[in-house]
Amino acid sequence: MVTESPNGRLRALPSVDRLATAVARAELAARRRELLNDDRDDEVDLVQRARARLAPGTRRVLNATGVVLHTNLGRAPLAPEARAAIAAAAVGYAALELDLDTGKRSRRGRRAESLLVALTGADDALVVNNGAAAVLLAAAALAGPGRQVIVSRGELVEIGGGLRIADVVAQSGATLVEVGSTNRTRVQDYAAAIGPETGAILRVHQSNFRMTGFVQRPDLPELAGLGVPVIDDVGSGALEGARPVFASEPTARGSLAGGAAVTCFSGDKLLGGPQAGIIVGAAAHVGACRDHPLARALRIDKLCLAGLEATLELHADPALGDVQIPVLAMLELSAEMLARRTEELASLTGGTVVSMPSAVGGGSLPLRELPGPGVELDPGPAGAEAFAGRLRRGDPALIARVQGGRVLLGARTLTAEEIPLAGDCVVRARRTRLPPSPSTPVKE
Repeated sequence: MVTESPNGRLRALPSVDRLATAVARAELAARRRELLNDDRDDEVDLVQRARARLAPGTRRVLNATGVVLHTNLGRAPLAPEARAAIAAAAVGYAALELDLDTGKRSRRGRRAESLLVALTGADDALVVNNGAAAVLLAAAALAGPGRQVIVSRGELVEIGGGLRIADVVAQSGATLVEVGSTNRTRVQDYAAAIGPETGAILRVHQSNFRMTGFVQRPDLPELAGLGVPVIDDVGSGALEGARPVFASEPTARGSLAGGAAVTCFSGDKLLGGPQAGIIVGAAAHVGACRDHPLARALRIDKLCLAGLEATLELHADPALGDVQIPVLAMLELSAEMLARRTEELASLTGGTVVSMPSAVGGGSLPLRELPGPGVELDPGPAGAEAFAGRLRRGDPALIARVQGGRVLLGARTLTAEEIPLAGDCVVRARRTRLPPSPSTPVKE
């Protein structure tokens, strides 16, 4: 085997001139297209745009939208302990599937599973790579090809990215059986649909919308009493409902107490960890999920697993978790602290303090508004969209809320350390002329 020398690899690198020319040509071509489309902005900074072209696609931003779980911004920011655990796992090798005491192979995720059992009261637990994967695996393991999964028509929801529950069930190999109507489904509807081919009932939390008025939905114990395993997708990852902000949200512990065979939820969102899917429940049913061939395809990687374990450790000590897990800290931020941060942000940016309710977002606690103040900025003659674009393309990027022609900054989703950074971003954006964004505005 011939190995190329380091000097040979160095000679293969492109020259500075060649690299710079390639970027310059791409940027000039883009600017020509804009001019041909009658762009009359004569103050476009092509150098800044060239720098942006070389910037990494995924980079840190400051979230001033007031949306705590902003899907476009990665949902839950991680606790310091979770970030440290991920960094430690990334340094080199890790005992991912090795028992250091015996030297034998062990099961991936055993520590996270034991923590989940303790936190939810489940018999067993399994971790996969995201929430949709948890539902897919549960449907495949408890029903699968030749079997049926019963779902209320009112729960055939669409989640992020256009993914629909009906499609998830179809990919499990099971046959979907719809019961009830959009707004009213009774326990008798489920009972009438149960037959020899029934594998499971799937109950889906309406996590990103609410139906009110002439509606009806059976309680979980009613469904569990039908004698068919119930897969309960509670979505957001709220472990228990002691926190007032979680008052209307279904919890993992409550789901299991209500008789669910398995309960599925996310590892990010209200749990506050990295993206993951969690299955907890009866040992036989969780074991069937673990033994299913799909489990390997959907398994969690070592970095997300390290972050999840650290987050669950924090949940085991609520006094520490409420402070260290950013999502919980933001949701339970006191009115006094929020007011102080908002006043500081207004002072640093020259903005005006106005009413700006925050949202939970991320398919959690729909319609729930968190009252509080925000900061309104003067966008100048360019207008709100253009000024918000300058903020987005700064370094670091500051993501504001554009609403009714106004540029608003929410301090709830900025840490105390990020407030001065956000102020600097606004000052630089007012000094720097940046081009209009070619992309659409960031939506909640």
